[in-house]
Amino acid sequence: MSITLDGSNVSTVGVINSGTAQNTTSGTIITFTGIPAGVKRVTMILQQVSTSGSSVLLVQVGSGSLQTTGYFGSGVSVGGTNIVTGANYTTGFGLGGNNGASVFLSGSVVLTQAYTNVWECSFSLGRSDSGYAVIGGGSTGSMTGALDRIALTTVNGTDTFDAGSVNILYE
Repeated sequence: MSITLDGSNVSTVGVINSGTAQNTTSGTIITFTGIPAGVKRVTMILQQVSTSGSSVLLVQVGSGSLQTTGYFGSGVSVGGTNIVTGANYTTGFGLGGNNGASVFLSGSVVLTQAYTNVWECSFSLGRSDSGYAVIGGGSTGSMTGALDRIALTTVNGTDTFDAGSVNILYE
């Protein structure tokens, strides 16, 4: 954050705003809406998030509704006894390889506006099993309007959340 003083006025640039943390202890999707127009960066923070199954976590964004197609990118799990496991995802930003029901993920997903209605994603998460890390990124392609929502779900859309919390920061 930078502060400019001109003798009588103080203006703040680059203020980071926080959403309201949501527990990821039930349901199949956690959605944050009401992200204001003009936002250039959104960071989703996962704290020990786990699901009931082995489907990969998926982050989706949207304008008015969630975009479920047109994503470009990949996510991988690195470490443990497997060097790399991963896949390409087109329905959202897939957070790594097969996570398993007993795996807890913590870390951040950063979305940055590249052009009007085009968002780039990068993520880095730690897994609770065997020293794995989850890394990756991608792009939304062109969205129909300004980003106003972001959601966390799973690739199969049916595994339920059973531990942790998630929040967003936006600027």
